Amino acid sequence: MTTNSQTQGSPNYVKTLVSDLSAGLVVFLVALPLCLGVALASGAPLMSGIVAGIVGGTIITWISGSHTSVSGPAAGLTAIVASQISDLGSFEAFLPAIIIAGVLQITIGVLKAGSLAAFFPSNVIKGLLAAIGIILILKQIPHLIGYDMDWLGDMGFLQRDEQNTFTEIVISFFHIHPGATLIGFVSMALLLFWDKLKLNKLSLPAPLVIVGGGIAGVLVLRQMGGYWAIGESHLVQIPTINSLESLKTSLSRPDFSVLSASPVWIAAITVAIVATLETLLNLEAVDKIDHQKRVSPPNRELIAQGVGNMVCGIIGGLPVTSVVVRSSVGIDAGGKTRMTSFIHGLLLLVMILLAPGLLNLIPFSCLAAVLMVTGLKLAKPSLFKQMWKEGSNQFLPFVITVVAIVFTDLLIGICIGLVVSIGFILYSNLKCAPFIIYEKHLDTDVIRIKLGSQISFLNRASLMKTLHGFPKGSHVVLDARRTDYIDSDILDLFREFEEEIAPAHDIQLSLMGFEDKYEFEEHIAYVEVPTKEVQERLSPEEVLELLKKGNQRILEGEPILRDFRRQVLANTKGQHPLAVVLSCMDSRVATEKIFDMGLGDLFSVRVAGNIVSNKLLGSMEYGCAVAGAKLIVVMGHSKCGAITSTINLVAEKTNALQFTGCDNLDSIVKPIAEIVDSEIADGKKSDFSDEDFADYVSKLNVLKTMQRIRSNSNKIEELIKAGRVKLVGGFYDVSTGRVTFFDELKSELAGS
Repeated sequence: MTTNSQTQGSPNYVKTLVSDLSAGLVVFLVALPLCLGVALASGAPLMSGIVAGIVGGTIITWISGSHTSVSGPAAGLTAIVASQISDLGSFEAFLPAIIIAGVLQITIGVLKAGSLAAFFPSNVIKGLLAAIGIILILKQIPHLIGYDMDWLGDMGFLQRDEQNTFTEIVISFFHIHPGATLIGFVSMALLLFWDKLKLNKLSLPAPLVIVGGGIAGVLVLRQMGGYWAIGESHLVQIPTINSLESLKTSLSRPDFSVLSASPVWIAAITVAIVATLETLLNLEAVDKIDHQKRVSPPNRELIAQGVGNMVCGIIGGLPVTSVVVRSSVGIDAGGKTRMTSFIHGLLLLVMILLAPGLLNLIPFSCLAAVLMVTGLKLAKPSLFKQMWKEGSNQFLPFVITVVAIVFTDLLIGICIGLVVSIGFILYSNLKCAPFIIYEKHLDTDVIRIKLGSQISFLNRASLMKTLHGFPKGSHVVLDARRTDYIDSDILDLFREFEEEIAPAHDIQLSLMGFEDKYEFEEHIAYVEVPTKEVQERLSPEEVLELLKKGNQRILEGEPILRDFRRQVLANTKGQHPLAVVLSCMDSRVATEKIFDMGLGDLFSVRVAGNIVSNKLLGSMEYGCAVAGAKLIVVMGHSKCGAITSTINLVAEKTNALQFTGCDNLDSIVKPIAEIVDSEIADGKKSDFSDEDFADYVSKLNVLKTMQRIRSNSNKIEELIKAGRVKLVGGFYDVSTGRVTFFDELKSELAGS
């Protein structure tokens, strides 16, 4: 996977410092109560959440390869951590499990197992983002109006207060706190309309202004007293730390005496697996909302998370993961580089030491407004519209993932989304028919089955249905030239078709691209180059039809897949062309390409302006009378340089020799100039724009050339009258690639 350094180069931290500083401050304000809430919900000391946030910001940041991911204690781990602490008897006994989990994560990263992230379907990742956005909106409604029974940042459907996401909202409307609601709604309004206010010229981040205003609001409302006053239960509450020494004594220490007990190892493996999965999912999601679209290396991220968890286990912190909520807040606040995460971690450390009293004045309602606006941006309606337009195979797994996460939690919802997405993939493989192309070859119609790069048992049902559905007498090609792997079940199916079904139904089978290891003998049962027998059997009209169908295939983007080496070898035995094509030497008029013909199918005669001369007539006579070609095509084209130049020479009343100094150009210009003079004399030029007149003359030139061929070659005239050769005109549009043949072209000119 591409890393940041490969895609973006080294960031200029000085250049982005201002934006990263303001974004880091916003992330800090949001992360502070989240760290405390996760610790509270996990049944761990409150300081363990703060420690995890500090480690995530100051240590993991510089080891990780991501510039947008912010790490810290994760809400998705609360149930697991609480359960393991209960089983082990104490938080200190759980800390060694965190250290071991970190070692396991480092091992996973070193083994490059983080590439698992590439296999998460994008519809599930987008569902994760939308679900987190919806959860943020729903969960913040109670906090916005001052009902703070559940901890800020809870992402689970079932809550600690024995309510769920929706019942909590209903109950909260019966416990509205006027002061908190006032601050919450003012904060929401400022966030939503900040960019439209003149105040934003101060270059201050809106969340910082809102938090500052929230603190001021708390102080003012306290002076008012009564039901407007906001109590401590509605404010951030962090432990008071007076010094580094008191910080040190407040930290838990790991109890290594439990290492011999199997529950510790079970807890470690559980934490490692869940934290790794959460990190990979969140990292993938964060990359999708990164404005610079940088790609984070997952293996390096796992190593960083492993180091972080080892440190957390040693100094008494909760296990950490990459966290979407904090990361999206940082991106939304304008964070550009990893400095955003580092500043947030640094502020956690400094502020709990220097200003705990000030932090404890921050109301939950203004932080809820910040998270709510973040949720609105993650779950924007345009995302749902986009997924709807991509079809049910994308939309249904996306919506089911969203619903599952909202009604369970992040990990369970993601697992449900993955199962549903895989189910759709399996269903598509079972239902989807192989890619079939119907080709018109020289001696037969061929049905080509193009096999994909990986053919497994999942494709067996659709392949069986396809192979059993061919009519009798068909010619089928199994084309495995682009296939890397074929399952043994599919090989058995092909073997049965080759040995039993095809002979029973008179089906001709060709095999292409099968390697020796598959024990199939590659063979082609149809003619790839024209033979004498094929040439004699085809009529001029059938050859013309081959050219028409070939041009149509080119227009539809479905040319015949020919084996160039096989054609080269087949043509060493002789040549038996089907048609002679006189075309312009223009580089855009590649005859075999235009008609989707193979080596040896055509005699190509090319000259500027598709002008016929005695030497060209000799070549055409040889192609038809000696080599046996059944069709002569004279093909002009749009935007022809020879025609346009001749028109300009006629307009300026000069010749090619005088204008260019070229001795032999007049032999090409003269016959075209005769047509131009005649049309100008008849007043035709005024009916066209310059470009359209050039195309009109080009078509007339085709007809004139056809007349000269018949009048100047007795042999070709004889073959035409005998019905052995057909002479047709054609006009190639260089803008579309379409060839219009003689009858249509003649009627078009008649109407001009």
